[in-house]
Amino acid sequence: MGTLLLLATEASAVHSELAESGAEGGFGLNIDILETNIINIAILVGVLFYFGRKVISNILNERRLKIEVEIKDAEQRAKEAAAALSDAQQKLTQSQAEAQKIRQTAEENAQAAKEAILARSVQDIQRLKETAVQDLNTETERAIASLRQQVVAMALKKVESQLQSGVDNAAQQQLIERSIALLGGNS
Repeated sequence: MGTLLLLATEASAVHSELAESGAEGGFGLNIDILETNIINIAILVGVLFYFGRKVISNILNERRLKIEVEIKDAEQRAKEAAAALSDAQQKLTQSQAEAQKIRQTAEENAQAAKEAILARSVQDIQRLKETAVQDLNTETERAIASLRQQVVAMALKKVESQLQSGVDNAAQQQLIERSIALLGGNS
């Protein structure tokens, strides 16, 4: 930094000397070595080259190291991101497989429930039919029993009326047998 300050001072001095000498604004070749400060400039360039080379190489080395570290960090982050992406994709695949299994299980359960409901419905219908048949048979038997009672009552009334009108024994016997036959008691 000091070298740059020295160079700026020298440039300023050269500029002021040119202004004092009354140089016009044109270009020209000044061959006087002492007046042009070629020796000073050569020394300055040599010092800059000798000391500046180390400074610049140190700055460049530091910059290179920083860039290498940043590249390694970026590569590490890229590897971590790739690993995270791979892990996320694997989890997604597992989740999709599990969702498919759950969907398939749900469909199987729904089918089994449907079949169970249908089987239960068939059983309920069969039971209702059997109950209806039993109820019908019971009602039929009641109706037949009621009709038998009515037939017996009517037969007894007829027999009583004929007995009161004086039926002979043969007719009475025939009437009793017919009544018994109507009641279903043929033995």
